[in-house]
Amino acid sequence: MKSRGRYGQFIRWLVAIVDFVLLNLSYLATLLISHSDTQGTFCSRESWLLCNVAFLIVTYIFSNIHNKRVVYADQVLLQVIKSVGVHAMLFFTLLAFLSINIEWTTMGIFYAFFLVLLSIWWILSRKILKWYRTRGFNYRRIIVIGGGTVGVRLMNELQSDQGYGYRIVGFFDDNTRSRTTREYKGKLNDVEDFVKNNYVDEMYCTVPDNDEDNIVSRMINIAENNAIDFYYVPQFSRTITRRFELDPIGNVPVLAIRPYPMSNVVNRTLKRSLDILLSSIALILSPIVLIPVAIAIKLSSPGPVFFTQMRTGYRGKEFKCYKFRTMRVNSNQDTEQATLNDPRKTRVGNFLRKTSIDEMPQIYNVWRGEMSLVGPRPHMVKHTEDYSALIDKYMVRHTIKPGITGWAQVNGFRGETDQLWKMEKRVEFDVWYAENWNLMLDFKIMFLTIANIFRGDKNAY
Repeated sequence: MKSRGRYGQFIRWLVAIVDFVLLNLSYLATLLISHSDTQGTFCSRESWLLCNVAFLIVTYIFSNIHNKRVVYADQVLLQVIKSVGVHAMLFFTLLAFLSINIEWTTMGIFYAFFLVLLSIWWILSRKILKWYRTRGFNYRRIIVIGGGTVGVRLMNELQSDQGYGYRIVGFFDDNTRSRTTREYKGKLNDVEDFVKNNYVDEMYCTVPDNDEDNIVSRMINIAENNAIDFYYVPQFSRTITRRFELDPIGNVPVLAIRPYPMSNVVNRTLKRSLDILLSSIALILSPIVLIPVAIAIKLSSPGPVFFTQMRTGYRGKEFKCYKFRTMRVNSNQDTEQATLNDPRKTRVGNFLRKTSIDEMPQIYNVWRGEMSLVGPRPHMVKHTEDYSALIDKYMVRHTIKPGITGWAQVNGFRGETDQLWKMEKRVEFDVWYAENWNLMLDFKIMFLTIANIFRGDKNAY
């Protein structure tokens, strides 16, 4: 049997060592450029030691982020902010306990350096690690038990990106239809012999927990007897995508659905504060764009500068959504979406749509609190009535304020939805956003939106 030899533990240690190097580089840089610490307490041996001791605790608390193979950049940045924040609290506490006073400006410079360096390193290290795994290193050998809908979905996810470092070496199912799968190695009774003769790191069981067949308990015993990490994938994952929290009652494990992030008042306050700040700045600067665009619209065709339409907003409440008018005044404006070569569009309107400038008046909706900078795009009232009856979980997208841009839009699902599957995919991304929101994800979407404006979007018409 071949040795593991995939250096997982070495990689985690390497990341931690570089973390400490960056911590001390930030400390050194602060010493070199800061002149406000006249007492010299920041450059004392005690302060330096406490700074590193505090980060030892932080490394222990947040080390799990480096063990996760499937994690997005916004989640990594959020963990960086939490790590630096916890370090600041621990460092300040230790300094206060030993009566060491350090200038606030000095600490601000230090944490600015450290936050930037650690963010760059954590993102870069994950990129390097994904590249390393695509070359066939640091992978985990996986077997999947059960070939139903959940099993197929799981295998698709595991194989969706080689950078995750998962290699499916076996797939087992009693259903004869599963034999056409390339990874198929036999029936459930063949699992034990396979793991004894082949190296396996992880076992994922997607078979329903049926007491009569006792399959799950058998697989757990096989995994434990062969030192394999066992994971059970519940069948409700076919329809429920939200995260769960394990909250045992005595010795009975109970899975509780995690509340939507926007159910938390702190999260709502953070998101609203960002909206007010950025929309206020944008409104102050808006005449730079508003005046030339208004003149161009007036010259292009008769009618108002702004186009208003009732859209469905937060919790299904209707509101008046503002846009720059991009079409000639027509009777179908509240029921029909714009198409690729829509004859209703003006030449100026076509440019405004391709550059997304037509959406800029919605900053006023954001400032009023009817919309957010980032969120599911608000649909026409008629579309809400039609699609809510056709698409499962459609109304879940209204558990969060609609946005000028959103997760679905930056993933290619903007513009016309001439086929049902397009709206289904848009709703799927919108629901995921509502269930997984965090502040870093909003920044990521805003960055991708700006990048798409310069790069061009084929669905922007």
